[in-house]
Amino acid sequence: MTKRSLEYALKLEARHGGAPSVKHSESEPPKAPHLVKGRAGEELAAGYLTAQGITIIERNVRIGRCEIDIIAKEGDELVFAEVRTRGDNSLMSPEESVGPRKLANLIFAGRAWTEGRNYNGFWRIDLVSVILADGSEPRIEHLRGITEPIA
Repeated sequence: MTKRSLEYALKLEARHGGAPSVKHSESEPPKAPHLVKGRAGEELAAGYLTAQGITIIERNVRIGRCEIDIIAKEGDELVFAEVRTRGDNSLMSPEESVGPRKLANLIFAGRAWTEGRNYNGFWRIDLVSVILADGSEPRIEHLRGITEPIA
């Protein structure tokens, strides 16, 4: 790791509560309606990715204060997928809801996860957008590489 990358990682670690630790989120079902919708969206996204031939490795992995919704493998590339679920009447699209801070958190978490496993291959961050509309089929869109590929 270059000195600049290490300094950046240490700055992010300090901002996110210390050294990256990996924890899996509790499997207790959420109670708040938006959390229930989010959990349903993640289930749909995981099923969609699997149907596309992408292998799910882990789900809901916490690294420090960051969470990776889905960690998967597509071919030789590792995929960290952020799932955003919205109703069809939401003011902001799932794509618009991922800002610079969230992207920085995803990059931090992806880097910590890969470095913790001595993974040296390519990896990317994807967005899976899930729109749940009353009375109709969910709409799922998979946006690959929402940042440039990372090695």
